Amino acid sequence: MIHEKIIILDFGSQYTQLIARRVRELNIYCEIHPFNKIPEMDKDVKAVILSGSPFSVRDENAPNPNLENIRKKLPLLAVCYGAQYLAKIDGGEVLPSKIREYGRANLSYVDSGDLLLKDVPDNSQVWMSHGDTISILPSNFKIIASTKDVEIAAYKIEEEDTYAIQFHPEVYHSTDGKQILQNFLFNIAKCSADWTPSTFVEDTVSGLKEKLGDDKVVLGLSGGVDSTVAAVLLHKAIGENLYCIFVDNGLLRKDEFESVLNQYHGMGLNVKGVNAKDRFYDKLQGLSDPEKKRKAIGGIFIDVFDDESNLIKDVKWLAQGTIYPDVIESISATGGPSATIKSHHNVGGLPDYMKLKIVEPLRTLFKDEVRRVGKSMGIDSELLGRHPFPGPGLAIRILGDITAEKVRILQEVDHIFISSLRRDGLYDEVWQAGAIFLPVQSVGVMGDERTYENAVALRAVESTDGMTADWVHLPYEFLAKVSNEIINKVKGINRVVYDISSKPPATIEWE
Repeated sequence: MIHEKIIILDFGSQYTQLIARRVRELNIYCEIHPFNKIPEMDKDVKAVILSGSPFSVRDENAPNPNLENIRKKLPLLAVCYGAQYLAKIDGGEVLPSKIREYGRANLSYVDSGDLLLKDVPDNSQVWMSHGDTISILPSNFKIIASTKDVEIAAYKIEEEDTYAIQFHPEVYHSTDGKQILQNFLFNIAKCSADWTPSTFVEDTVSGLKEKLGDDKVVLGLSGGVDSTVAAVLLHKAIGENLYCIFVDNGLLRKDEFESVLNQYHGMGLNVKGVNAKDRFYDKLQGLSDPEKKRKAIGGIFIDVFDDESNLIKDVKWLAQGTIYPDVIESISATGGPSATIKSHHNVGGLPDYMKLKIVEPLRTLFKDEVRRVGKSMGIDSELLGRHPFPGPGLAIRILGDITAEKVRILQEVDHIFISSLRRDGLYDEVWQAGAIFLPVQSVGVMGDERTYENAVALRAVESTDGMTADWVHLPYEFLAKVSNEIINKVKGINRVVYDISSKPPATIEWE
């Protein structure tokens, strides 16, 4: 099925992905393309959106796209930089702002009769982020919104379905931003909202059947959301011709290998569990540097995966759980400033000698969409709701060298923490949680005896995409109970601390 779509031209704004996510939330398919690689405007393209940018339109090297195949031919919405760009190229004037507007502002004038601003109230809060201001508009441009500091907060070009706004409707701080996007997409671009999880599944399964035929596909499962949803989609398309490999690197959470493997078998997937703990521990012996640990884990994973793949006769395809932010990052003309969702702990690609073609069934989806697609296919909510977990596993939550004993201790600590979050109904309020084994020992007292044992840190953050995060204000009573249970039950730990650092300046993981 061919879906109607919106093209978003990326000028490098940190918010470009948010525009796409808001459009997708309205069940309309959209794609992000670099401003200097404008795709053909096929008949299924309903409208174009121009993003913001870290550039000023007055910069010598500012983005300067050719819009002749868009202007007057398709509805166009220009946001922030896009608004300034259209005004400038048509003969208007853009100057440095006397008052740089950044953050919340309120509209002081709204043309309620305009289609773009229908049902947007006076005094609506918007989010500004710009150092330049449109000072003079071309004669055929009409102001349709203002703030007390910015007279030209929004405009329409007469005799065109071209609209521009100085603020960002895609961020939550713009309280009527969703209404503005709805107005543009439904009232102006006449979209019909035909992009849903169920249609995605139907289209993807059909496309995979046609693409793969009777070929065999191998997929490395991690227990995470992306690889799980990719596996179920492929299984629907090719059944037993999908060969899944789930590797136990000895760095998973307590009992995770067995429990997740059982879940996969219960889903009917053709999956093989491989115990490779000793190979990983041997390679990690004596390594303390985080990057060296990552590279060692990545190298062994590839070796194990290659060994297992060679046991399957005539495999032609490697399936990967690549999602849309990864794709955007790889094609961005400006080096990736708009890719606000990044996977920091990927094991990495496979070497050339494996000679497998790549299939990526999730490459058009954002993370939240992956979960919705998984839900529509009936995947267990526990699997879909799992917190993100780093590819190198507990290796980067053990500061310093890795030993089987340290892994055992951290698994026990982590199990108490995560189980307590679930038991007290806090797990789903946290975006990611875990424990960190610290490379310090401290004096303690247990009974009448002096101890000199290890310390662990607990970490729980709230976030939407992992790019920024704040520490979760877990109840003191909860933390006290968890700390007491860890110290009493986990031999080798006599001190527990709670990490109250936000990202930035800290990161979510410690390594």
